[in-house]
Amino acid sequence: MSGLRQHTAIVLLALVAGTLLRAAEPDMVCVSNGVFRPLFRSLTDAKEISVKSFLLDVEPVTNAKFLEFVRANPRWQRSQVKQIFADEKYLLHWAGDLELGTNALPEQPVVWVSWFAAKAFAQWQGKRLPTLAEWEFAAAASPTQPDGTKDAAFQREILRWYSATKPEVMPVVGKGAKNFWGARDLHGLIWEWISDFNSATVSGDARGDTGLDRQLFCGAGAVGAKDVENFPAFMRYGFRSSLKAAYTVHNLGFRCAKDL
Repeated sequence: MSGLRQHTAIVLLALVAGTLLRAAEPDMVCVSNGVFRPLFRSLTDAKEISVKSFLLDVEPVTNAKFLEFVRANPRWQRSQVKQIFADEKYLLHWAGDLELGTNALPEQPVVWVSWFAAKAFAQWQGKRLPTLAEWEFAAAASPTQPDGTKDAAFQREILRWYSATKPEVMPVVGKGAKNFWGARDLHGLIWEWISDFNSATVSGDARGDTGLDRQLFCGAGAVGAKDVENFPAFMRYGFRSSLKAAYTVHNLGFRCAKDL
């Protein structure tokens, strides 16, 4: 078999495998392998990070799905969770341990959840949280291109979201346009936890430590750009550096990933 034919066969097999995996995980999409270019790096850090193909939830986790989780795992209910794993505002907007109420509609994204809780939910589903590189690579896609950094209309829409005030009522998931990979709401809805945020916790004493990769906190609705004029990227960087694993925030939720 010639080199070209062999390459074509491998690509076709990968596409078939991806289709079968998506059929087995109907609420997930396959993000093909690529490269993530960090916003900040030291002189010794790699300019590019390889991202292997993976599965990603189409939408952020909703209140309804998280309610199923706390029903099955009582230790993650609001009155039962230990404060080492979630601060006092954990699920603040719910009416009770097992009651959503009018401030937490079933199809709205779950927020006021800690990194510990998000990680536990993902494991309960046989999944995991996406890494920084995975989340940023997936979020860089516009509706028509895997790399939307040069799509002016897409970049304007992201900037508009960062500039807008928080709506009084949280929108429901799934209303945003699908990106190139088929994922929704990576932009314009909430910030999202990632798995490796705590590998680079920045404290007051640590800010001068050049060995820290301070971008590894949580994903947030923006493209992983290195452009110094990319205001959303710097907003994202600042938000990440303020978080700890037990923190809960009014517009911070998550979605899950899975290895291929």
